[in-house]
Amino acid sequence: MSRKPANGKPAKGRAKKPTSYPVHSAGARKADSAREPVKQGVLWVTVDEDNHGQRLDNFLLAQLRGVPRSIIYRIVRKGEVRVNKGRVKPDTRLATGDQVRIPPVVRKEKAPQAAPGSRVQGVVEAAVVFENDQMLVVNKPSGIAVHGGSGLSFGLIEVLRSARPEARFLELVHRLDRDTSGLVMVAKKRSALRYLQDELRQRRIRKQYHALVAGNWPDKLGRVDEPLLRYEMPNGERRVKVDEAGKASLTTFRCLARFEGYSLVEASPVTGRTHQIRVHSLCAGHPIAGDDKYMDDVSLKAFRAVGGQRLMLHARALELALPVTGEAVRFEAPYDDVFSHVLSRLQVRETGAI
Repeated sequence: MSRKPANGKPAKGRAKKPTSYPVHSAGARKADSAREPVKQGVLWVTVDEDNHGQRLDNFLLAQLRGVPRSIIYRIVRKGEVRVNKGRVKPDTRLATGDQVRIPPVVRKEKAPQAAPGSRVQGVVEAAVVFENDQMLVVNKPSGIAVHGGSGLSFGLIEVLRSARPEARFLELVHRLDRDTSGLVMVAKKRSALRYLQDELRQRRIRKQYHALVAGNWPDKLGRVDEPLLRYEMPNGERRVKVDEAGKASLTTFRCLARFEGYSLVEASPVTGRTHQIRVHSLCAGHPIAGDDKYMDDVSLKAFRAVGGQRLMLHARALELALPVTGEAVRFEAPYDDVFSHVLSRLQVRETGAI
């Protein structure tokens, strides 16, 4: 980012005040007294190769993090944002080398957030299974959210950014539930993010999960094709259910092993809906072990009795063509100790040993 010096000419008329806006984040009223307004001068930003083709509004949202979208559209509409000295619209596509003028905006500095400690940074760095100039693949531990929010100070992406302060760009390509372990892709360049998300939309990236489910999974049950609808519980918690008003959803299944009271299955989501594998497993009559959202209390208690302490869902493998090179690769993530321990306990129980 570079600043363009003032031209030295006297301004005509009354000087405009920098745009300001109210803070709407949770607890903002209490935190206001601890925040100081930050005054920014005019910024001149040169669009680099990684932002080529990006919409102007999305570019500005990244440059002015925390500024409401309504303010972004207002300064564009008023002509305060210029590209190569010309007026533009929010959907204008930027090109490499474009000069973007960003007007002064008064922002209130956010209250300091808890920073990830060295221990959690070390855990996440040790979980990186692949890295090149375009992307990272991380074997996310169960219990770590992919991003902060909803009462969490930080998640996987914030830990990675904290551990790699020199990284100019780190963004999640997709998400996993907090209690699900396994492979997550993180883009290191905007071009890689666009490529990988387009590959996901085109269903050219294959994802395989391993899940321990209750009961004896039948060999003939190879797919669950049921629409899924998101809804909200009275306490505000979001859930998903099979409903004709929902979105089309398809998961294929294959039984890998059977134990006393449980089955280990491979689940491959063809679509990518929230809680898809969890709800499709429930719909098939075999909820995922340890699922405190969709497993009934009696079954959950029985699973706890055999040492189950986590949701038994693991993003096991990813198959994709790498950005830039197009090389076809397959990544696999081993189970964590807790997942492996539960399986070993079930194997012992199957033989009748204590």
